[in-house]
Amino acid sequence: MSTKENFLRLLHNDHPTWLGDPWACNNPGAMARAFSTDAVTLISNIQPGQVGGKNIWGVTMDWPEGHGGSIPNVTEENKVLKDITQWREVIHFPEIEELPWHITDHMDPPKDPNKLVMVPSFVGLFEFSHFLMGFEDALCNYLEEPEEMSALLGAYAEWKTKMLDKVIDHMHPDIIHMHDDWGNKNNLFIPPYAWREVIKPHYVKMVQHLKSRGVLVQLHNDSVSGVIAEDIAEIGFDMWQGVLPQDDIPGIIEKTQGKVFIMGGIDMQKIDFPGVTQEEVDAEIQRCLDTYMPLGHYMPCITSIIAVHDNVDAMLV
Repeated sequence: MSTKENFLRLLHNDHPTWLGDPWACNNPGAMARAFSTDAVTLISNIQPGQVGGKNIWGVTMDWPEGHGGSIPNVTEENKVLKDITQWREVIHFPEIEELPWHITDHMDPPKDPNKLVMVPSFVGLFEFSHFLMGFEDALCNYLEEPEEMSALLGAYAEWKTKMLDKVIDHMHPDIIHMHDDWGNKNNLFIPPYAWREVIKPHYVKMVQHLKSRGVLVQLHNDSVSGVIAEDIAEIGFDMWQGVLPQDDIPGIIEKTQGKVFIMGGIDMQKIDFPGVTQEEVDAEIQRCLDTYMPLGHYMPCITSIIAVHDNVDAMLV
């Protein structure tokens, strides 16, 4: 059995031969990651160590030394969108054809028939909103201006879907990895009713369209979101990567009834530090196997995209 076939069997709870490596958002034995123009342009075009750069939306981004990627640094002075009702005048969506598609044209994602090609797409709908206006304004606007927020996210979702169509045309991936963190280790950032009203409908359209193009869709969301687990399944995500051990993983598996494959459970607080031993890493993985694996539709996986410390990555592979 090929590694690709084994992972697809694991995905469908269909008697896989092995689990693969519980590493990051993908199983390296079965998948090859390829970064698309979407990842390059939407993250920021910021280089490691650079502070105060701008992404294509004008958002101020920092990439501190030693960090895994760039982060928004939104202040009252530099926020792109100060009034949600003015978003149509302020936010300008780049022409898809004018983006630097040469980045993907010259990439050669592996065509190994034994592997799945996964392209990550960062800056999801919720993340886009707080990138533009900061967390405080975004959270208030979800509650006070839901119609305007929905209109903004709808325009972004439509633009992003067109971009991902282009990514599919260029790179022919098997999986699109969609990144959007909706909360922290305790709860969602906004009430479930607001998430369902403002965010969910746009993901339904995006995911169903992408699946009509013949790709699987993986959600990365490493925040306690069990309260909307059934909604995540209804949207049509094939995989939910990043499910936290602080969440009710058995309850999530029971509620979703195999409609979405659960990838997560490894408690990075217990293992992601310089002095961790192989025995400690193995014990945490074994805990996940013993606790969640018998429930089905699950594989152990770290909840972040990558471990903070290189020694931990080496121990997980």
